[in-house]
Amino acid sequence: MAYEDLRAFLKDLEKTGELRRVRAEVDPRLEISEIAQRVVRAEGPALLFERPKGSGVPLLINAFGSHRRMAMALGVGRLEEVAERLEALLDPQTPAGILDKIRMIPRLAELSAMFPRTVRDAPCKEVVIRDDPGLDFLPVLTCWPQDGGAYLTLPLVVTVDPETGKRNCGMYRMQVFDRRTTAMHWHLHKDGKRHFDRASAEGKRLPVAVALGCDPAVTFAACVPAPPDVDEMLIAGFLRQKAVPMVRCETVDLEVPASAEIVLEGYVDPQERRREGPFGDHTGYYSLPDDYPVFHLTCVTHRRDPIYQTIVVGPPPQEDDYIGTAIERLTLPLLKKQFPEIVDVHMPWEGVFHNLMLVSIEKRFPGHARKVMHGIWGLGQAMFTKVIVVLDADANVQDAREVAWKALNHIDPQRDFEFVLGPVETLDHASRLPHFGSKVGIDATRKWPTEGFARPWPDEMRMSPEMRALVERRWGEYGLGGT
Repeated sequence: MAYEDLRAFLKDLEKTGELRRVRAEVDPRLEISEIAQRVVRAEGPALLFERPKGSGVPLLINAFGSHRRMAMALGVGRLEEVAERLEALLDPQTPAGILDKIRMIPRLAELSAMFPRTVRDAPCKEVVIRDDPGLDFLPVLTCWPQDGGAYLTLPLVVTVDPETGKRNCGMYRMQVFDRRTTAMHWHLHKDGKRHFDRASAEGKRLPVAVALGCDPAVTFAACVPAPPDVDEMLIAGFLRQKAVPMVRCETVDLEVPASAEIVLEGYVDPQERRREGPFGDHTGYYSLPDDYPVFHLTCVTHRRDPIYQTIVVGPPPQEDDYIGTAIERLTLPLLKKQFPEIVDVHMPWEGVFHNLMLVSIEKRFPGHARKVMHGIWGLGQAMFTKVIVVLDADANVQDAREVAWKALNHIDPQRDFEFVLGPVETLDHASRLPHFGSKVGIDATRKWPTEGFARPWPDEMRMSPEMRALVERRWGEYGLGGT
């Protein structure tokens, strides 16, 4: 089921034993981060800190920090259900006659209901602060000892393209400089940065709105690497299976999710930069300080007794790893639509999203693995993938041990490694230059004679089905218990 807002999600988490309330006073500087680290690594519950030091606003963390909670956030029993719905949407049956066309009418109505809709009244407008708005009421975390300051780490940043009027809602960290300004960490390749560059070219300020604590499907949609100009609120509508209510801001010409706990309104000036960082990033290393645009606060609106939702990023496992797994499952049908030969894809947490992708394919012709590698490097944010390993269809890419065993048995390194130069992630600390470096594709499929492999490929060792069945039947006789 879809949740109307963050509070409905929390109610369900508490009801199912997935939420723990922390009533002791806890410091947002480092202490909450250390607690969250221990809980997520123990596969523990979501945490609601009711008394963060220095703030009267409760703080929610680790809400997405398990496969079960991530599925609950998207209103499903398992993540594959979302992928199955998307597959059905991408591959509709072509109507053969008038009756088939009539039968499609309910489906078309269902799709139209997913588009965001504007409302006049909204929970996020219960309190409006136009005069002297500030950020100091929020329990913003300082997560790591060398961080340059406190950071908003789960903000839904809303902008509109000055040329096309298309909306973008992205997740960009914001370092708090003072009670009225923050950094706006727009990476070079992000849509928010593109909007900012277009506003800068016109010499205009870019209006910005930041929503905090939205319903979980909306928050997740802001993390999805959508194609340019695809409205994340439409993605959220698909996930919720109903429209996201949006409301107009008070001081900027933007709309934000109506059920948000807190909304920050303001602008970014094209002429202004300020030093941001360091920041303990999901790579497990500190991102180095650099100059970024500055967000100026013009208005704060929030619900009565708001809840502040945040996240800690760092070396895996972390809460955002579960978000990454959900994105992997959701985007698989889209990838298979472009590459029908793909069987499955896995991005292990240790690859921190952009460093490693494991792909299994139905190999159909010589060099097929290399075709897939280059195709993936030509897709949106997949272009940043540092290492792509392509295996045969019978390899379970979700099993790291099986991948390592099969890949290492299948490769001749000089023959099967392909190096390319191209764009790399801003967070790639090892690249030769910022945003530019090398990537490698590894063809770990079994090689064919038509690929120059002159020897016969050996058979994989498997026990006969008859012997497996016999041992299953006689297991109790052996006295080995459950081993």
